[in-house]
Amino acid sequence: MNHGQDIPAYGLWSLVIINSAVFIIFAFSFFKPKTKRDWRSFGGFSAFIVALFVEMYGFPLTIYLLSGWLARRFPGVDPLGHDFGHLWYTLLGFKGNPHLNPIHIASNLFIVAGFLILSAAWRVLYNAQRNGTLATMGPYAYVRHPQYVGFITIMFGFLLQWPTFITLIMFPIMVTVYIRLAHREEAEVRAEFGRTWYDYAARTPGFIPRLWRPGGNLPEAPRGAHV
Repeated sequence: MNHGQDIPAYGLWSLVIINSAVFIIFAFSFFKPKTKRDWRSFGGFSAFIVALFVEMYGFPLTIYLLSGWLARRFPGVDPLGHDFGHLWYTLLGFKGNPHLNPIHIASNLFIVAGFLILSAAWRVLYNAQRNGTLATMGPYAYVRHPQYVGFITIMFGFLLQWPTFITLIMFPIMVTVYIRLAHREEAEVRAEFGRTWYDYAARTPGFIPRLWRPGGNLPEAPRGAHV
């Protein structure tokens, strides 16, 4: 996730395309959308990624809008320099290489963790659907919607790394969309698995994992579902 200090810092549309494509393809390979609902959630995530890299390498709308205030708050610093776009680093007064500060390191950890969650969740869900069972193992033993948790974790990581007005607005909207999609999915799964799903839901939170691991896995019910 490190970025160079090349000049010009922006207008690098090839980097916008390449970086957007890389992260979208990674997410696609881990999430593998099939239904209209899957494509909706994946499309929203993709839009977030494109909006992020457009401002990171293309046109820094947030920096332009804040340029007057930033110039007064940080005199002598070029607000259009690439490193200045790491706004949390700038506003909190960090010095040195912005890519080595704690916020940037934390953002990388969140992004990597999000992709790992997506990957692990897909494997469990794929096996459950193939075997006609309810997914309750792996990440599904901690939360009922690990794939959405993975998307949210990745987006949060990018917000730590490079906040923009557009992505800050998009983030709560996407979280709301994922919660609504999760509720719709659960209505279908409830109808399909009945008591097994109720037992699973009673033990497993939807999005925020408990501090302890639930004891054991639930018995598998016939037929699979996307949860």
